[in-house]
Amino acid sequence: MRVLGVDPGLTRCGVGVVEGQPGRSCRLVAYDVVRTDPGADLAARLLALDEALTSMIAEHRPDEVAVERVFSQHNVRTVMGTAQAGAVAVLAAARAGLPVRTYTPSEVKAAVTGSGQADKAQVTTMVTRLLRLSVSPKPADAADALALAICHVWRGGTQARIEAARSAAVARAGQAARAAGAGVTGEAVVRGASA
Repeated sequence: MRVLGVDPGLTRCGVGVVEGQPGRSCRLVAYDVVRTDPGADLAARLLALDEALTSMIAEHRPDEVAVERVFSQHNVRTVMGTAQAGAVAVLAAARAGLPVRTYTPSEVKAAVTGSGQADKAQVTTMVTRLLRLSVSPKPADAADALALAICHVWRGGTQARIEAARSAAVARAGQAARAAGAGVTGEAVVRGASA
């Protein structure tokens, strides 16, 4: 699976692409930081970010996209810019027909370091080790984007398998119920079996 991770930001937006499978090492494909001028018009900055992300999606052809979810910050101005940049990333992925998954910073930190409380330096160190890089990706926005991509390969791939297995079980239960003439939906059979 190839995943493009986005650490959204209006001034600096980290983007990282990795390939891998759940439970296995990931391989670095590319990373970059998209920058926009803080003095420029908001619409122009969002458009520049969209164009850069669209270009990276076209160039690297990811299977899925992982974006950091904004959940709380004390600086309202910063959280607004981050949320706007995140929305642009989700839109660029959707326009390309790619599935998008969002993760909180603590989910990403826990996935790559084992602790949801890890600091940026610890995340960068682990991303460098996990991708077997000789030099740490800089700035931290790039390392964070790579951490998002790694998190999605490991967690998102596993979640997709669980959901696929669940859907298959529901379908089988529905078929069994119809065959038995029970008239019960597969969803109800699965729920009843797990109760």
